[in-house]
Amino acid sequence: MPTTRINQVEREPLRLKERLLEIRRGFEPAFWVANITELFERLAYYGQAAVLAIFLHESLHLSTEQTGTLMGLFGFAVWFLPILGGSLADRFGFRNSLALAYLTLAAGYFLMGSLTAAWMAPLRQAFPLFWVVLLVLMIPALGPSVVKPCVAGTTGRASSESVRSIGYSIYYTLVNIGGTLGPIVAFLVRRSLGIENVFRVSALFVLLMFFATLVFYKEPSRSGEQSVPTIIAALRNMLVVLANFQFVVFLLIFSGFWIIFWQEFIALPLFIRGYVDPNAKIDLLLSVDPATVILFQIVVSYLTRRIPPFTAMTLGILISSFSWLVLLLHASTGFVIGALFILALGEITQSPRYYEYVSRLAPPGQQGTYMGYAFLPIAIGYLIGGKLGGYLVHYFGDVLHRPEQMWWVVSAIGFATALLMWIYNIVVKPAAAGDSLPVG
Repeated sequence: MPTTRINQVEREPLRLKERLLEIRRGFEPAFWVANITELFERLAYYGQAAVLAIFLHESLHLSTEQTGTLMGLFGFAVWFLPILGGSLADRFGFRNSLALAYLTLAAGYFLMGSLTAAWMAPLRQAFPLFWVVLLVLMIPALGPSVVKPCVAGTTGRASSESVRSIGYSIYYTLVNIGGTLGPIVAFLVRRSLGIENVFRVSALFVLLMFFATLVFYKEPSRSGEQSVPTIIAALRNMLVVLANFQFVVFLLIFSGFWIIFWQEFIALPLFIRGYVDPNAKIDLLLSVDPATVILFQIVVSYLTRRIPPFTAMTLGILISSFSWLVLLLHASTGFVIGALFILALGEITQSPRYYEYVSRLAPPGQQGTYMGYAFLPIAIGYLIGGKLGGYLVHYFGDVLHRPEQMWWVVSAIGFATALLMWIYNIVVKPAAAGDSLPVG
């Protein structure tokens, strides 16, 4: 017996060494190129997103309502267009599509940072500023629609079966790191070079990723992979999904969560700079959410592992709804940090279970189609949340002069969403989602 135990102990380092070697050999170079460029793309995206509301309102002097509407349209395009972007990536190849996407993003971010420049004055004077800004915003909105499916697709193709799950974990981790570093970089650039240069630095990052893709990215093989549907097929699949009334109702209800979540980038910056502290480092504050996700995702996932998916989603919505009530206690930087921390806890409580639930809700053989539309609530939430956030800041701030009261409305939307989720679960009883069974 002692000899057997010694042999087992001796074999453990060998198994670990073999596993590490398997991980090292399991990823093609394209995996690392795609994911590292995605890290910088997310850094660029969340960097500009951290200052976009302030830039539109304070630098371009657009009203809070116009600012909210523009951000809603921009966010909707960013999250809706990937439905079609995967078809383009499959048709033209990941390398060409990824390079074109980064070049488009670079041009778009540069133009965003140039909206106040003298050389764009003739354009600003010839057309209403709202429409000029909207046109410019739609250019960088096209980029993520191709980047997302390209990087996710590369992660799948360039990873061997034994390490694919690790590959996706690396992918999501790098996305969150980019989301954390982006607002920090935005703060440093804005403080030293001015807010316009935040967009130009974002443009520089993705332009460098354009060259990195051309030089280092090699198209991964497609062996054993199902082809991505064409744009026509993607639109046809959309009709299939929309014909499922139960699923559509669920997506519409769940959009309520994203309406309140996106106020982090829409109403919160306008509220803080307008009514709390005009010199607040809002970009730095917006790094709290993604940092919380990185630090607490594993802990929260472990603590909620035995909670049924639907219950976990509803709990996450409730937690995030309570987060905005913190700002009613006292409007200060410290309480903003607390609110964003709680908001992030709600996000990481519901997010992984949401995708698990959608995959189980889909009819047999249609999981891929349904998962492709799982992020529609994110797009819908941004569209509605943009218009709503701008209106709330205007009405409660400019009209009633009680800006803090707007958070009652935001939280109420979250609580109403949780209530509708509860009613949906009772009425529909989606047995296919396996909500009655704890996971893990």
